Amino acid sequence: MLAIVRACAVVGLEGRIIEVQVDFNPRAALPTFSIVGLPDSAVRESRERVRAAIKNSGLQFPNKSYVVNLSPADLPKYGPVYDLAIAVGVLAVTDQIPLNKIENALFLGELSLDGSIRHVQGVMSMVETAQNANMEAVYVPVEDAPQAAWCDRIAVIPTPTLGQLVEHLYNLKPLSPYTLSIEQLEQTVEFPDGWVDFSDIKGQEHTKRALEIAAAGNHNLIMSGPPGAGKSLLAHAIVGILPRLTHAEMLEVSRIYSVADLMPPDQAVKRLRPFRAPHHTTSQAGLVGGGTQPKPGEVTLAHRGVLFLDEINEFGTKVLEVMRQPIEDKVVTISRAKGSLTFPANFLLIGAHNPCPCGYYGDSLHPCDCTPSAIARYQSKLSGPILDRIDLHVDVPRVDYDKLMSSIKAESSEVVRDRVERARAIQTERFKGINGLFANSDMTVSDLELFCPLNDDAKQILMLSAKRMQLSARAYHRVLKLSRTIADLDACAQIQVQHVAEAVQYRPRR
Repeated sequence: MLAIVRACAVVGLEGRIIEVQVDFNPRAALPTFSIVGLPDSAVRESRERVRAAIKNSGLQFPNKSYVVNLSPADLPKYGPVYDLAIAVGVLAVTDQIPLNKIENALFLGELSLDGSIRHVQGVMSMVETAQNANMEAVYVPVEDAPQAAWCDRIAVIPTPTLGQLVEHLYNLKPLSPYTLSIEQLEQTVEFPDGWVDFSDIKGQEHTKRALEIAAAGNHNLIMSGPPGAGKSLLAHAIVGILPRLTHAEMLEVSRIYSVADLMPPDQAVKRLRPFRAPHHTTSQAGLVGGGTQPKPGEVTLAHRGVLFLDEINEFGTKVLEVMRQPIEDKVVTISRAKGSLTFPANFLLIGAHNPCPCGYYGDSLHPCDCTPSAIARYQSKLSGPILDRIDLHVDVPRVDYDKLMSSIKAESSEVVRDRVERARAIQTERFKGINGLFANSDMTVSDLELFCPLNDDAKQILMLSAKRMQLSARAYHRVLKLSRTIADLDACAQIQVQHVAEAVQYRPRR
């Protein structure tokens, strides 16, 4: 007898429907349980979990011959997500589950030996795949139901145990589909511990202005200054001025974190923009993704958020160079012999570094004891192509003691965020109906002429600045995008001379 149950695999960030075909031979002389279809060790071990779970749930496991085929057979299968589907298939071929109840449903979950169903990663991608395949229901572990229920066009049924699933399929004790409550849909955003308000940062008005521009147009920024000037503090404070995630962005980010199994247990979706700060010992695979089974790296985990590289000069040169393509194209492509996967990587890059090995080159109070060759060697760790992809270059000087002792409060993050969100609203309206354009930094060369009109004075100063500073074509376009964002903050439809002048001053001078 043959039964077909459907499960799902995650390839990159996308789901692939897997047919779990279970064949039962009650006349076999020797008891066997074989799983084929490129299973890894975790999938092969499901034989023992399924056998024990069925027996401990009070159900029958005839000790005969079973063959389980995971189709398509040329796609590698990883992890314990197929446990529940295999168990349902075994019960179906042994006449313990009605076949008509499993035809148009997806079964996801890892089995414990007592029959309880445990959490699996990537549930949002898998449920979305089932929804797009017009399936009627998906059975998921109880703790994964809040995540899965954000796909609202399919019945999501939280399933505590294998025994309760059998009772549900026989309509003895039906399980209710999970629906999100009003509180879950409208849950307020709470900033994480350690968040710093702009009003608590003394001085550094020039840097805070640069951070505001970066947040408004999603522009990359790098800060240089002596130790203790507040570079890391300022970078962490940007969390409070970033615009709130839209509903589409929230689901997009949540799907990435679901696949990476980094979703906090008390959250169904990510409501705050990601802030990733990897250590400088991070490998290339850790930064851009990779592995035998390619997983999202830090650039993808920072999608729609911030990637903060503190002490960016200490990162390996090869590690930084692999970021060229993600910074420019907003995606990262990982190629393997069996194919390639593309992950989204539209992030705001913030870098921070000291100007020299000792950190005090150019400092007004502390003398620098580095040799010119050491300074040049240290600064050359950031290559020209990487620096050319940074929109804002900011020097962060030492804060004067009188400012540190001052009781005067600066603008709060809430006030700055309001300006940022108004600028983003202008950009949303500007790019309405254009795929791939969300902020000014996303514009391509062909978009600049249409969306970046300059008055005559602005054209003149941009031309003079480009010649004097010997800007590359890429740097010229980035100045134009930056000018567009500064004009949006001023609610100007046309780019004025003061907007270009401010944008030009953020280019590196050496």
